Parts: sequence; C-alpha cells; structure tokens
Amino acid sequence: MSMALSKILQEESLTPLYQPIVNLQSGKFVGYEGLIRGPSNSPLHSPTALFRLAKTHGLTIQLEGASRKVLLKQFAAQELKGKLFLNVSPDVLMMSHIDVTATSQAIKSSDVGPENLVIELTEADAVYDYTRLRDAAAEYRDLGLKLAIDDLGEGFSSLRLWSELRPEYVKIDMHFIQGIDLDPVKLQFVRSVLEIALESNSIVIAEGIETEAELMTVRDLGIHYGQGYFLGRPIASPLPALPPQILALFRNAPNTQYLRGNCCQKQAPTVRKIMREVAPVTSATSANDVYDLFLRQSDLQVIPVLEGGAPIGLVNRFRMIDRFARLYQRELYGKKCCVHFIDSQPLIVDHQTSLQDLRHLIVESDPQHLSNGFIITDAGQYVGIGTGHDLFCELTQMQMRAARYANPLTQLPGNVPINEHIDFLLSTGEDFVICYCDLDHFKSFNDLYGYRKGDEIIQVTVDVLKSHTDQDIDFIGHVGGDDFIVVFKSSDWETRCQQMLRSFTSATRRFYSDEHLALGGYMSENRQGSQSFTELVSMSLGVVQIDAAAALTSHQVAEAAACAKSEAKKMRGSSLFIERRQLIADTVEV
Repeated sequence: MSMALSKILQEESLTPLYQPIVNLQSGKFVGYEGLIRGPSNSPLHSPTALFRLAKTHGLTIQLEGASRKVLLKQFAAQELKGKLFLNVSPDVLMMSHIDVTATSQAIKSSDVGPENLVIELTEADAVYDYTRLRDAAAEYRDLGLKLAIDDLGEGFSSLRLWSELRPEYVKIDMHFIQGIDLDPVKLQFVRSVLEIALESNSIVIAEGIETEAELMTVRDLGIHYGQGYFLGRPIASPLPALPPQILALFRNAPNTQYLRGNCCQKQAPTVRKIMREVAPVTSATSANDVYDLFLRQSDLQVIPVLEGGAPIGLVNRFRMIDRFARLYQRELYGKKCCVHFIDSQPLIVDHQTSLQDLRHLIVESDPQHLSNGFIITDAGQYVGIGTGHDLFCELTQMQMRAARYANPLTQLPGNVPINEHIDFLLSTGEDFVICYCDLDHFKSFNDLYGYRKGDEIIQVTVDVLKSHTDQDIDFIGHVGGDDFIVVFKSSDWETRCQQMLRSFTSATRRFYSDEHLALGGYMSENRQGSQSFTELVSMSLGVVQIDAAAALTSHQVAEAAACAKSEAKKMRGSSLFIERRQLIADTVEV
C-alpha cells in the first residue's frame, strides 16, 4: 500500500472533484470546495483510506500539496468561476515554512488568483499550539488567501480555533444542518453561530443541505452560503449554475420568523453587546449562600434567581447587606431560601432587544431598574444580565460616533458609515442595489432663493427618500451637499425609485413663485457670468445592481454608482438611469 501511495504521489494520479457553494439569498454559485479521490478501482480511491495511509507514513504534507496542485490545475482548465476552497490539516498548516512556498508555486503555475483561494482548515485531531497556527495563518494571508474553519461544532476545539484565527469563513458541521427544520436545538445552535459571526465579520456556510426544507430554513435564518447534495454533489466537471427547478426555490419570499443577524441588526446593536455573564442561583438557594457570594465578589451588584431555567427575580447586593445588618435578620432568614430577598418584578428583556428600545423601556419604567439592571433571556431562558451604567455608556459611544460621521444638516450617515455599510454587504456576499441621488440645478436655486430655502429642499429630499425606502432593510446616506446614496435590499427598488421622482417633483413646487412655476424655470447667471434660462430643481437617480459573486470593492461600487448618476443627469428633468450591463470586478467599467 505504501508503494501504491508513492506511485500516486509521483504520478499525481489523483481525481479532483468540485462541490458548489451557493449564495443562499440569490441562488448563485460563489465558488466550489475542492475534494480529492484516489485512483478509481483501487483500495485508495476513498479519501479516508488515502489520507489515513499518508499520515501513517508521514506523507500528509506531500499528499495535500499534490492535491492542491491537481485541484488548482483543473479549476483553471475548466474556467470555473468564484472561490476555490482547499482543505488543509492543522499539522500541514503549521509547517508553513515548507507548505507556503509550495502553495505559492502552485498558485503561480495555475493562473488562479490568490484572492480566489480559501484555505479550509480541517480538524481531525486536537490542536494545542495556537501560537504556531496564528503565525502560519498570517503567512497564508500574506499571500492573499483567505481562511475557513471546517465542521464547526464537530471537532475537538473548533470554537477556540474560531477565536484564535478569526477566519473569513466558518462552515457549520452537517450534523447541525440536517433536520434543522425539525429540531429546535439545532436551530438555536445555528442562531448562536450567526450572532458570533456577525461580531467577528465571518461569513457562515451551512454544510450538508440535503432537503428543500433544510435549504429554506437555513436561508430564512440568514446564513450566507450553503453546500450539500441538494445543491450539488462533488463531481469532476460541475455545472456553472443550479438546475432551474432548484433555482426557482430562491424566488420565494423568506420566512421572517427565522431572520437573524442581517445588516440592519449590525446597524442596531442589541443588548447582547453589553451582556454580562453572572452565575445565577435558584429559588431554593439559602440567603446565607447568596450573602456569601456577595462577600466573595466585591464587584457583584445583583444575582439573578431562576426557577426551571427561567428568571423570577434579582437579589440586590446593597439591599441584602442592609437587611442582614439589622438586628436578628440573619438569624431569622439566613437558612431560609433567598426568595425573601428578591425583587420579584425585575426588568426582563430578550437578547434581540435593541439598545435604543431598551433605553426607552428603562426611562419609562420604575427608576430602580436603572440601579438594579435587567435580566437578559433567550426564548425565555436566562443568559445574562445588563446594567444601567453599561447601557448608557454604550449609548453615549454610539451617539458620539454617529455625530462624528453624520451629516450636520440631515443627520444622515456620512461617507465613513456609507462605506462601512457597503463593505459589510460585500463581505456577507449579499446582492444589493446602489442608487446615487443628485439634485439638478440646485446651485442656481440656492443663489436665487437663498441658502435657507436650499436647506429646506435638502430636507424635503431626505423626507422623500425615507418615505420610499424600507427603514428595516434599506440604507440612506448623505455624501454631502445635494448628493445622497440609497442602498436597496428591497426587491421592488425600481418602483420605489419611480415614486421618489414623482414625490420630489410634487413636494418642491411650493418653493417657487407662480411665475417661475408657469415658465418651468427662471433666468440666472451661469458660470461664465452671462444670463441663461435654468430649469426647476429636479432629481437624478443612477442605479447599479451589485452581484455579490463579482468580488467588488466598495470603491468600485461607489465609482460605478457615480457613473450611473452621470448618465441620469444627461436626461432632462427628474430621471432614472439603470445600468443594465454587468459590473466587472477588476475594473469599474460596465
């Protein structure tokens, strides 16, 4: 068998297979996972037998290197599009001084750009040397490659790996995906993974999708990408797109009861951000035991009390110490259960509650909640506590940041949050539509009617944009002056754009004199200093549909939107220009 393995390595007689990875929102292919089989009709055809034998004889690095070389060669030869995920074991990854050079040479000889390659870390054994792993990961990233963790939830230390390596992609083990539509525990596990991914900027991939129900559930949860037999089996020559009958499933509207972790939640932090993990006690815990907990932990202000996993109240540090300081109170109640000391009407909030909503709850409720804090639950079960101090510190930071980057006139997000929002959507692989809004003849109006009227038209523009966007999923930013950006996730964006144009024309008529309205404009001084006829202020919208699979940058998206806006401004009056041609990743040409 060892001779057979040596022959396979020498002749590179390996069979490359490619399994598609699909954008679960659009149904488009975003790449493939590269898989290897040994020679057909041989004992080493199975990847398990092949790689086990290589490990036994100390040839893992040679086999993985040969596998990547074959996969890269065929990927380029078939002109497959998107990213290629290449499996690497932790042992090989840590031999970066050997493997990085070989990988770099394989990339150069294959004509596959490093930006399209993802090193997928498999986990067959426990991993302990995280320092070496981090250093090795940095070397691969220096080549331009991205990182992925495979089989999250299945191995020995995958959560630790996620924390240490901060990979760009995280693959959820198929155990948690298969039957997820019928298992609330699996559903909750995946939801938790999505929340961590949102904070760590990782893209989640669901492995092992084998049924339509599983596909619909993970899509509705908000998982970015997926793979599995239902979407495509590993084959040597994969198709470039899903079969029509499968692709048709993606046209169905998502089931909103599952939606979690979308771009809007990123813009609106939840109480999870300020949650503290405090060990609870039960209603049967004695008052003496609770008192001892306070004495041992000087920074502990409240302790939650549970019954069957659900919170029933809080014990406040100062109130309990005050009670025990009174004559005979400890002797009377010390051995009794702690329910005699609890605040039985605590503020309880779900972990998805936004910080802004929580602020309103605290302001409008009993003042004691500001000092006591609040209990945080998930599906009615205790997960942590929060304090009024932490809440208002975080809100202050949010307000300071918003004020720093908001436009002073409209208070809309400025250039920095606009770019951050676009970067976030690009990182998650979500398709979206960007609309550049510009006002025509605004300077002439400002010169004739005055800056205060000009500011009023800007405010009217904001009102028009807000009234025709979905505030839950769409985004509006103010570039500056009379320029705005709208990022649509609404599927009916074209209808909304047409409504904006009509509303703007109607809403701005009140700013003109009857004479100017009748003429459709007025005489004003142009840039050359001579008088010319200027039309009423109108709105130009330039729209570009962004395909997540095109691997664009936020700069390219912004430049493409500006080009579309320029085309719209060539039309007379309020107008909409939609760029129908495909946006190419390596240029800004369309």
